[in-house]
Amino acid sequence: MGRRRRRRRCWPRPGRAGGAGVVGRVEAAVADRGAGHLPAGGAVRDQRRLAGLHRPHRRPRARRLLHRLHRHRRLQLRIPGGMASALETLCGQAFGAKKHHMLGIYLQRSWIVLFLFALALTPTYVFTEHLLLLLGQTPELSRLAGKMSVWLIPQHFAMAMLLPLTRFLQSQLKNWVTAATAGVTLALHVVVTYLLVTRFQLGYAGVVVAADVAWWVVVLGQFFYVVCGGCPLSWRGFSVEALADFWEFIKLSTASGVMLCMENWYYRVLVLLTGYLPNAEIAVDALSICLTINGWEMMIPLGFLAATGVRVANELGAGSGKGARFSIIVSITTSVVIGLVFWCLILTYNDQIALLFSSGKAVLDAVHNLSMLLAFTILLNSVQPVLSGVAIGSGWQALVAYVNIGSYYLVGVPIGIILGWPLGFGVRGIWSGLIGGTAVQTLVLVYLTMRCDWDDEAKTTSARMRKWASTK
Repeated sequence: MGRRRRRRRCWPRPGRAGGAGVVGRVEAAVADRGAGHLPAGGAVRDQRRLAGLHRPHRRPRARRLLHRLHRHRRLQLRIPGGMASALETLCGQAFGAKKHHMLGIYLQRSWIVLFLFALALTPTYVFTEHLLLLLGQTPELSRLAGKMSVWLIPQHFAMAMLLPLTRFLQSQLKNWVTAATAGVTLALHVVVTYLLVTRFQLGYAGVVVAADVAWWVVVLGQFFYVVCGGCPLSWRGFSVEALADFWEFIKLSTASGVMLCMENWYYRVLVLLTGYLPNAEIAVDALSICLTINGWEMMIPLGFLAATGVRVANELGAGSGKGARFSIIVSITTSVVIGLVFWCLILTYNDQIALLFSSGKAVLDAVHNLSMLLAFTILLNSVQPVLSGVAIGSGWQALVAYVNIGSYYLVGVPIGIILGWPLGFGVRGIWSGLIGGTAVQTLVLVYLTMRCDWDDEAKTTSARMRKWASTK
């Protein structure tokens, strides 16, 4: 009898009538919607939250591991990617000035700088397990991520080679080389991943090794194109001139890295701050959907950033201030028109855009409430990246780095915190503050661009090209 009573006092099994178990509460929540079905994927989690289940979602171990590695890798790529943008300035201006031999020198200098920086970052891969434990991750996940991060080291050094190569080719309008090597490597990557993961059963290590192979194939493809005659005017072999005036190059690379990192990390702060709000699960889900949509659309302005940087640098190097001014006007106008189209689409379909990601009513309503902020973020982002491209093409990275720090982290983030907590606007307040910071930065860059005497800027660029070209 005693054993029978204890058995009756146990929690009811899932699916038992009248049970208070997890499935019973989820089914009750779904029944309240009148849908008669249980949606899949992220929508199940939405219904669990609607049913009052606040258990943290547990990803399968593989997904959690790859998510941590991807986030760790993406964070570490921001700085070298920004530092490589110094090559856009120098190579673009040298190409416009017809000093083609300097492009190869700049490429070699950038390789040296990024290799040294990659070497300095290598301990973060070696000690990933300890870093994740310090950040509060589980021991098992930290151990697996630590093992896998060591396999990422070849990819880490591949980026130190690839990022300068891409900028080097881009400044000479040879984007087709980048596209061709990427297309071939994509097909090869699928085959290698299948063989390592499915046929040889290497698991996580097979996935990472396949990525390592793919990135090095891209690097070698572009490298051999450059050194084997693809760029006869700009590549004349390895030279000790790459070591000359090294400090000036490091300063410009560092300023470029700081400038772009301040921009790239800015909206990560939004997700971080939102996570500290009360009942933040739905808010973070909705915010993630909005930022994903913004990230998709952001690819267009980022394309204008690269194109504007190259074009402005080419015109300034050629001594044509008028051509640089015209390029800026065309780029900003075109990008703003595209931004207005997406702005109208977001406002028109604000209650449907989240259906691509979730069918949960709570998440759909939350995205609907944030759609106005998403629309204005997209509109601002149609201008701001183009102006950053102007800064890169003109060599203003150090100045814009200060502008970014001030407008983003001294204006936007504090205003967002005040609106989010003391004034009680929650995620909408935080996002509004960050939009204010972006607006301040955009206005400052617009002012700098409008007040610039582009003819004098072209003369300054020509003088710098003569100085750097004469340095041995």
